[in-house]
Amino acid sequence: MKFPILPVAAFCLAVLFAVPQAPACTTMIVTPGASADGSMLVAHSDDDELGDQRIIYVPAKKQVGERKIYADAYRYPRIVTDDRGPGYDTPGFEPTPYLARIPFERIWKLLGRRQETSFAYFDGNYGIMNEKNLMMGECTNGANYEPRPSRKGNGRPQRIFYSSELSRIALENCATASEAVNLMGALIDEYGFFSTGETLLVGDGNEAWVFEMCALPDAKYHSAWVARRLPDGEYFVAANTFRIRDVVKDDPANFRYSRLLIPGLKKLGWWDESKQGPVDWLRAVSPGEYNHPYYSLRRVWRAMDRVNPDLGLSPWVRDTYTRDYPFSIPPKNKLAVTDVFSLYRDHYEGTQFDLTKGTAAGPYGDPHRFVGPYDGNQNNVDKEKKFHGAWERAISVFYQGYTFVCQTRPKGPDMTRGLVWFGPDVSYTTVFTPFFAKAAQLPASYQTGAPQQYDPASAWWAFDLLANWSRLNFRRMTEVDIKPAQQALEAEALAALPALDKAVADKPEEEQRRLVTAFGDKTAAKVLTTWKDLTHTLFAKYSDGYINLPDSDAKAIGYPSSWLNATDYRNGPTTYDMK
Repeated sequence: MKFPILPVAAFCLAVLFAVPQAPACTTMIVTPGASADGSMLVAHSDDDELGDQRIIYVPAKKQVGERKIYADAYRYPRIVTDDRGPGYDTPGFEPTPYLARIPFERIWKLLGRRQETSFAYFDGNYGIMNEKNLMMGECTNGANYEPRPSRKGNGRPQRIFYSSELSRIALENCATASEAVNLMGALIDEYGFFSTGETLLVGDGNEAWVFEMCALPDAKYHSAWVARRLPDGEYFVAANTFRIRDVVKDDPANFRYSRLLIPGLKKLGWWDESKQGPVDWLRAVSPGEYNHPYYSLRRVWRAMDRVNPDLGLSPWVRDTYTRDYPFSIPPKNKLAVTDVFSLYRDHYEGTQFDLTKGTAAGPYGDPHRFVGPYDGNQNNVDKEKKFHGAWERAISVFYQGYTFVCQTRPKGPDMTRGLVWFGPDVSYTTVFTPFFAKAAQLPASYQTGAPQQYDPASAWWAFDLLANWSRLNFRRMTEVDIKPAQQALEAEALAALPALDKAVADKPEEEQRRLVTAFGDKTAAKVLTTWKDLTHTLFAKYSDGYINLPDSDAKAIGYPSSWLNATDYRNGPTTYDMK
């Protein structure tokens, strides 16, 4: 059977083989030549709609026998097992059934060497960073074909991998980005891919790759992937649409791709090089933008325009397959880690798309736009889309579960070189807290908590509680109270890093590890204590629509006149006359 390259056909395929929704995320790379201090930065917001919000420490372990492979899952708890450390041995839940098992010997053969002890790493809904400073970011994309997982049989190809488990196996076994790209590609080719299209960003201290993948509807040519190396000095962003375009042959130092890709596309009738020229990856395998027009590309434009406004990129394009936005760009000014924090806190402020403006923002400039039945399927491609309207999709969004920025600091000692700045809940109102990749553990508060039941011991709940309360008077509360506290805590953590670098110098390795672990615990404890105290203060300060301070009477602040004029306020009872 052949499938023409038409969006309608692509959507039909997506629905026919529907899979659970995956997070709709924004992910970025800043290469050393584009960063202010020579760091490599790989960042990701996990916009998972009240999924599993934990960051889990997965310890190193002996790799004996077979490795269990799990299907993708985002609802808490994402995985329950006793073979990935205590963080995933979640009390009160049955073990997660595994999808398949792969002999470690086979993984090592594809890797090209034995890795008998895994590397420790931080894990979320996708792998984050390992002790060798290998870093990952992710976003989900629409693909022409999105099948469920399967085992070989009944004429069906085996499909046991999604990007989540691919990223984890890479972090368990790989020390460099290039090695991770090769291993993940080999696993897809051999064992098959299922579900949505996916982008994984893969970086180490020296180089970064954009790795994209999808399933193909053929028993022999079952899956496809491409990978492109990011030039040093460049910035990259992806936001729920594939960003790689032309497939480049015979340049493995900068471009790699599946052996199944070109013959598979030709057999399916999706792309024929002899007639159409070099394969356009995006156009060949994807219906393009995720969910609705500009759901993805507006974020790509916004991030690039902020990073380098001199490029004069337009927020308007001809169609979903536009080439108006480069694969990567040089920044106008080199980016610090705090600049990346700021990019993730964007609501199009100051542009024609500013979500803090207009009637929908309410009286207090709230940029959040909740979704409902009139919005269609918010976070998935769908055949039957009927749009009654659409909100702009900002980088910071109300359904973010967490955001992180992985960093390798070239001037830091080995023990403090790699770290993850992790922010639970919505990026705009979170605090990015540093945890070192070589730490022996993560704070329990960051590894705890289900979004379906309030847990005061959970870091995510501390941030989610205040984020929701802030919507009572968003502009005033964020500008006057939340952002100053946020900036002070992040600045204090940044300022403490040089002292820690000196503290670990010339210490035995175990003492260094104890110091970086304690630093993460202490910093996180101060962040959470400050945030909980701030929340309790703001409960009272903004109670019942007043400004309510301890040393004065409650002050009525009401609504701005511009918002009152947009309501029926003027039609209220100001006289006894009949009208």
